Amino acid sequence: MRIDFNRVNRFVALIVLCLLFIHYVPARTSAASQPAQQIVVKAEEYINAAVKVNRFSGSILVARDGKPLISRGYGMANLELDVPNKPQTVFRLGSLTKQFTAMAIMILQARGKLHTHDPICNYLSDCPIAWQSITIRNLLTHTSGIPNYTSLPNFVQTMQLPSTHASLVDRFKHMPLEFTPGEKFKYTNSGYYLLGMIIEQVSDKSYASFLQENIFVLLGMTHIGYDSHNRLIKHRAEGYELQDNAIINASYIDMSIPFAAGALYSTTEDLLLWDQALYTEKLVSRKILTEIFTPFKDGYGYGWIITKLFDRQMIGHDGGINGFSSSIVRFPSDQVTAIVLSNNQNAPSGEIASSLAAIVFDEPYKIPQERKSEPRLK
Repeated sequence: MRIDFNRVNRFVALIVLCLLFIHYVPARTSAASQPAQQIVVKAEEYINAAVKVNRFSGSILVARDGKPLISRGYGMANLELDVPNKPQTVFRLGSLTKQFTAMAIMILQARGKLHTHDPICNYLSDCPIAWQSITIRNLLTHTSGIPNYTSLPNFVQTMQLPSTHASLVDRFKHMPLEFTPGEKFKYTNSGYYLLGMIIEQVSDKSYASFLQENIFVLLGMTHIGYDSHNRLIKHRAEGYELQDNAIINASYIDMSIPFAAGALYSTTEDLLLWDQALYTEKLVSRKILTEIFTPFKDGYGYGWIITKLFDRQMIGHDGGINGFSSSIVRFPSDQVTAIVLSNNQNAPSGEIASSLAAIVFDEPYKIPQERKSEPRLK
């Protein structure tokens, strides 16, 4: 089985499906007038069905105007020890990491240390000739043409082994580009891995230290960081996956492998702090925030998908890594956010987050239902 810690294509597909779902709902009202208690009741009904049907296990948080409407854990953080998931449970984020990597790059740009139009070879040693025209912006927007290292044939066999930056980049460094840089969008974790290296080169700090000092501490995010198998992390969830409809421990991955493309962990509560900071200029100016949230090819900005859902602008992203699935969807004009973190890598977190948003906006959604077995011909 191939593990891929991005779900961006599935995320877009789920948004489309969400719009097609049918469920009985009252006449549409504005988000501001939707009663909070009604939202809680419907969200509980929906998630309880997702627990039963989709084996959802994790934490959800739905907020309006920065205040949680519902913040709860479901299922077990550790099945063997019977430890339940809570709002304070820590989950791996997978590709939600990318939005923090992008912000780190833009903080460095705000300080005059680099610019998104700079060629990446200004900051990477032994840069291949094919990469000479690739810019930092190409990496941010997945328009570089560099092959995705998590899609290489031997990825599953090598993901358990610690890797240096040089040895991991060597896996895709000499491969031909898949298209001319800037020509089109194709999601690649390789680009965000390289962005992490650029952050370290320019700041003269480790990627983890730069984010800790320049984002997490400033925002009061105390339950987020760079994950490691060796670290003792309070309230950390174990990761699981489904195999033949049975829950098993997820395959091991060394966290040097995802790096700046997917190695962070967090809680739903800390991600709400992050969400709220993005309405302010605590980290960067309004001008830079506008650049981050301006879609380039296929609706992708800098670490975020920018699209429309329920006839509203939606900014979000999905994540997936061994044992974990995650999603955040933000509706800036309504200041509504839905965050889903799961320790079941098969959980449809993007679908769940979109459905929770649908509940807030009184839009159609579909409660998960058990599939009826198809009749067999004898």
